[in-house]
Amino acid sequence: QVQLVESGGGLVQAGGSLRLSCSSSGGIFWAKDMGWYRQAPGKQRELVADITSGGITTVADSVKGRFAISRDNAKNTAYLQMNSLKPEDTARYYCASGNIGLIRLGKPGSWGQGTQVTVSS
Repeated sequence: QVQLVESGGGLVQAGGSLRLSCSSSGGIFWAKDMGWYRQAPGKQRELVADITSGGITTVADSVKGRFAISRDNAKNTAYLQMNSLKPEDTARYYCASGNIGLIRLGKPGSWGQGTQVTVSS
């Protein structure tokens, strides 16, 4: 059973940066595709970025040029670097693990509990 634990969220001013981490245990991390979702109050969960086991990355248009996803297989950890943050980036951010197709359908094998990111104007 894969367990995912997110960290790195917090309160930041607009224009600031945060790096979220997703630590994975209980599975073969290097073989898993990974993704980051976010959900703001009253809104649907949105796929922000994903990365395949081979390191191919995709970033949503809404955050392109500001967010980057990466992974460190030696540390069993995926990251989401968020720069030039805007108030509309305020949401709970969730890590997901599994098959890239299922991640993109919102049906990954595993979800983390999420970490809150709040961007003040």
